[in-house]
Amino acid sequence: MKKIADSIRRVGLVANPEKHQIARLVRRAAKVLQGLGRQVVCDPVTGRLVGPGIPVSDGLGAIAESCDLILVFGGDGTMLRVARETAGRQVPILGIKAGTLGFLTAVKASALAASLRLVVDGRFTLEDRALLEASIRRGDETTVQTALNDFVLSRGLASRLIELEVSVNGELLTRYRCDGLIASSPTGSTAYSLAAGGAIVSPDADVLILTPICPHTLSIRPVVMNLNATVSVRLVSRRLVATLAADGQQQTDLSTGDSVVIRRSTRSVRLLRPEGSSFFSTLREKFSWSGGNL
Repeated sequence: MKKIADSIRRVGLVANPEKHQIARLVRRAAKVLQGLGRQVVCDPVTGRLVGPGIPVSDGLGAIAESCDLILVFGGDGTMLRVARETAGRQVPILGIKAGTLGFLTAVKASALAASLRLVVDGRFTLEDRALLEASIRRGDETTVQTALNDFVLSRGLASRLIELEVSVNGELLTRYRCDGLIASSPTGSTAYSLAAGGAIVSPDADVLILTPICPHTLSIRPVVMNLNATVSVRLVSRRLVATLAADGQQQTDLSTGDSVVIRRSTRSVRLLRPEGSSFFSTLREKFSWSGGNL
């Protein structure tokens, strides 16, 4: 990776301003990178947060176009937003943990300087993560959303179950009577899907996971299918409004008869992990898996 590392000359800094002491962390990263001979630039929100001293770009899109690496300071929510807004571009993203869970943020704040030196030395791996795309059809209108983790169809504020008719590649799978349904990418398997009883999936597995939320029928279980499958979901409940959420951040109301087609996006996101960081090491840490005998 040394040749790729040598091409990282300009680094974009994007931070969640709501995180505690985030400004100090961003300024520290900028100082380390400048000391390593790299240029730094931040988006306008981060610029207002850290004050003068770091050049400011026109926005996240401009950073994605002009930078060779993006550092994201925050939690997984911030990573998801940046991933969606930079989708399809080849610029790698490195997450600096300033949140609580952090499956997507690969670097602890305490290891910031050492991790940046590893990156400059070429001691890192690049992971291409698949994105999901949802086409929402209402009559003659179609809107499209993108997600890195998952799409969640839920009953919204109603206290009643919703009924969803689900087909895979044109073949009926079943009708779910449930609180909702999660369509998760491998990256999103450790998010809402896991909390709802879905399996933990390695992010390099080409699968799509359907996980029902509190299904009325006890025999209903999560279903794992090829990531290239096309999943069609139709809301058949009457007099109920449901919602579709992309990564828990973008919501769209659905009415009876509306349909959602979920498939793999043609775009992807590239995540960077410094040496010593991996998906499995994160699992061991987050879930306190000791690997010892009972």
